[in-house]
Amino acid sequence: MLSGVNVALGITGSIAAVKTVEIAHELRRRGANVRGVMSPSARGIVHPWSVAFATDNEVVTEITGRVEHVDLCGREGWADVLLIAPATANTVGKIASAIDDTPVTTCATTALGADLPVVIAPAMHEPMYDHPGVLEAIERVEGWGVGFVSPRIEEGKAKIATADAIALATARAATPSALSGERIVVTAGATAESIDPVRVLTNRSSGKTGRAVARACYVAGAEVTLIHALVGPHPLTAGEEADPATYAAVERVESSAELSAAALEAAAGADAYVSVAAISDYTVEPEAEKIRSGQDLSLDLLPSPKVVDAVREEHPDLPIVGFKTETSGDDGAMVEAARAIADRVGMSFVVANDASVMGEEETRTLFVDGDVTERRGSKAEIGAAVAAELGVRIADGVARGEE
Repeated sequence: MLSGVNVALGITGSIAAVKTVEIAHELRRRGANVRGVMSPSARGIVHPWSVAFATDNEVVTEITGRVEHVDLCGREGWADVLLIAPATANTVGKIASAIDDTPVTTCATTALGADLPVVIAPAMHEPMYDHPGVLEAIERVEGWGVGFVSPRIEEGKAKIATADAIALATARAATPSALSGERIVVTAGATAESIDPVRVLTNRSSGKTGRAVARACYVAGAEVTLIHALVGPHPLTAGEEADPATYAAVERVESSAELSAAALEAAAGADAYVSVAAISDYTVEPEAEKIRSGQDLSLDLLPSPKVVDAVREEHPDLPIVGFKTETSGDDGAMVEAARAIADRVGMSFVVANDASVMGEEETRTLFVDGDVTERRGSKAEIGAAVAAELGVRIADGVARGEE
């Protein structure tokens, strides 16, 4: 996501500066090179040695005759993006007024004048964040193209965003924007059809691939709507995944009917639709009360509506990317099934895979259009490949049927 990207990390005097080491490690874990820049107030909260250790680089603590601000953030400077995390109310106000009296604000002035991407992650007490002047300063700086990573409002504080959200926003600012300005709708997860108030019919989809596609589209510059169904039955795993709300407008659904309604509404203003969710092929008429156990039971399965068909009927020119899961383990069968749905719906391309990868971190897929291309890797890498391919097709008009 940030492979080879040079990030100048500005640190100011919020108590959230204690998160700097974690943020620097997260950026580097995703492939970035990081150099720290600290204001005098920040040095009273976290020692420059800690930042040097976290970044594996010397830290700028003052502007000298070596013009460190130009070396880092000038037109021919080292950095690909300036990230200020945390940014105090004081710092945001100074940037909005072109006041550069600390190494961080001097770098910000230089970066903005050099058209270098700038990302700001504010952190302060909530009343300070709600101050009209601070809100006005944020709005003004956003108007200059600066990206803001919204804080988490908790316990009367505007706490700094998570390291994941900050890394995503930094990648978005530093990544060539193949999907910039595009509105992308992505579906993810497993739909569930109610049998009674307790039981459901569902499948094993974890939603990981759909979320990876949504994240990758966000990083590529898109405004993303993520329609997320449930997460199918999987063993407990360690750790918690990042909140999708940090990279998409999330609409949560359960049944195939709910997903269909949400998809049709979201597709009305979209530039592309990516159908990753494992949508139930069948539904049932649910019982009003819990079905008692200990008896023989038959369920009448009714076909569910095909969501991609409904979207295509409503939006005949909308680029659609599909996912097709099979259980045969045979590449030829997967390609045949993928081409059948692509031809029926008129899809830009289809990503085919075997059901055995449901819930796994690593996956193998076949990208199917006129040709067949195998792609292996993490679901994050597959998501990035889908976003890149969609960006190419939108850019050259193929996805829009303009050949």
